[in-house]
Amino acid sequence: MKALEALTATELGQLRQRVERELALQRANKLALDLSRGKPSPEQLDLSTELNEPLASLIAEDGTDARNYGALRGIPEARALGGELMNVTADRVLAAGNSSLFLMYQVAATAMQRGLWGDDRRWSRAEGPRMLTPVPGYDRHFTICESLGIEMINVAMLDHGPDMDQARRLAAEDASIKGIWCVPKYANPTGCIYADETVAAMAELPRAAAADDFVVFWDNAYAVHDFEFPAAPLANLYDLAVEAGTAEHVALFSSTSKMTYASGGLGFCGGSDALLNALEGTLSLMCIGPDKVTQLRHARFLSGRIEEHMARHAAVLKPKFAIVDGVLEEELGGLGIARWTRPKGGYFVSLTTPAGTAAEIVKQAADVGLKLTPAGATFPYGRDPNDDNIRIAPSFAPQNELEAAMRVLAGCVKLIAIAHLQRERRNGG
Repeated sequence: MKALEALTATELGQLRQRVERELALQRANKLALDLSRGKPSPEQLDLSTELNEPLASLIAEDGTDARNYGALRGIPEARALGGELMNVTADRVLAAGNSSLFLMYQVAATAMQRGLWGDDRRWSRAEGPRMLTPVPGYDRHFTICESLGIEMINVAMLDHGPDMDQARRLAAEDASIKGIWCVPKYANPTGCIYADETVAAMAELPRAAAADDFVVFWDNAYAVHDFEFPAAPLANLYDLAVEAGTAEHVALFSSTSKMTYASGGLGFCGGSDALLNALEGTLSLMCIGPDKVTQLRHARFLSGRIEEHMARHAAVLKPKFAIVDGVLEEELGGLGIARWTRPKGGYFVSLTTPAGTAAEIVKQAADVGLKLTPAGATFPYGRDPNDDNIRIAPSFAPQNELEAAMRVLAGCVKLIAIAHLQRERRNGG
């Protein structure tokens, strides 16, 4: 396909007319397509129907009655499951709530208000605490920071993870910088996996930081969400932090939210004794124990068969990501107006469009009947400085709707890119 910039004015006008006709036909179909959130599809949720089967016993392996109060850190089986997901021993795990987001908020709030180390260190003592946010990144991380009054500072996301030279320099220069957010495997939204060197540098980062209460928030949400097996490896941050003497400055997170039922799963936090003691102290103020029946169900359903179960998810998801890549390549490949990631797991594809066009593309798509994540959502405060990033979430849509949605999106990218190029040429750009 000929690059857009190589087309003559006549060719560009003809292409624009053709794209406008195609989108008008789609609009006439009164579409209601949605690629805005990374939700498991009904087909994926059906993979966990065995969770609904009655439990033969409601007594945990240590004798805890799952129906009663207590066991604030979770029953042993659940903590072992969390350890398997986070690659740490069960004694390094707290299992609570139905999502890792709940625990991330609690750890951040505890760091702000009570501290994570049993001493007088707490982020609220700083005038204007701040966190490093690799971008493009996960909007829920940004929401946590905004809700707690934590300013965010962007760090560039590279193919192998965050720019650690930039992160190290920023953290070393400013004691108000208290931590960094990470999605280390199949990062949201780029789908990259942090390289071994990046993970090792992350383990060292708290030592380089000017703040003595710096924390690495290691949100490994897609640790086992591979499309191919054996699974892609990720270096063990906690082991590296132990070697670096920074283990008390690392908070690991995982969950079963996209493994079983998104509304009825398990959240996990892993880390040092100091971290778990501080988190348990916060949780004790608001509950007398987690939902241990759900913990028991998950432990008995998933233990020893995580890869088998996730291979079934991969069989559903991998073809959808192939549709996304196939349509983008067919419609946009060679035009020189877009590039996109090709992750081998996770839930998202990151699409980069010409600078200054993402918001227009999302608006145009909505007019045709396709809902996308708002432009700018992958940056703090909703401000994408280049206005060129769009997150695609293929998981929930059926395959036939997904292909239609991607053709609408590709058409909108072409239309807005053509309009911008024509405007530049008219203005002598």
